[in-house]
Amino acid sequence: MSMTIDSDDLKQLARILKDESDGKALRKELAANLRKASEPARDAARTSILAMASGGLPHDGEPLREAIATRIVTQALLSGRRTGAKIKAKKLPVSIRGFELAPKRTNREKWRHPVFQRTTAAGVYIDVWVDQVGKPRWFDDAMRDNKDEWRRAVVEAMEHTARRIASRVRTTGV
Repeated sequence: MSMTIDSDDLKQLARILKDESDGKALRKELAANLRKASEPARDAARTSILAMASGGLPHDGEPLREAIATRIVTQALLSGRRTGAKIKAKKLPVSIRGFELAPKRTNREKWRHPVFQRTTAAGVYIDVWVDQVGKPRWFDDAMRDNKDEWRRAVVEAMEHTARRIASRVRTTGV
């Protein structure tokens, strides 16, 4: 899914910030405002994955849904081809239940995976595969449902920085 705000405008604003004498502070403020603007969509994605049904057996370690939710982050990129704000469901560390691609897989209706360490009483390894049920489009729907609000908040963050620059230009007489 893609939401487009003219990245050329954001790139131009980022270039202006670089040229400002206080550009570093302005860029830092813009990045913080872009991340803050993305928080409602991030929170909706977290709520969505936490609402996924769980039918698993008890195990040691962090529950899968909570592990995914805590790794949904906002990012602000102010240079390069992908300038903008984004929300990302980061891969899980392999140490968490050995399921690095959990955010991607749970976004599907189901997926197949092996059940490891299955042996008979005689010590013979059994190759067992199971169908795992996910919550289709939990991430995609959260992004789509918040797209307009997110876009408005990102534009407001850009406008706030532009107003700050304009006020500095007026006060310095440049």
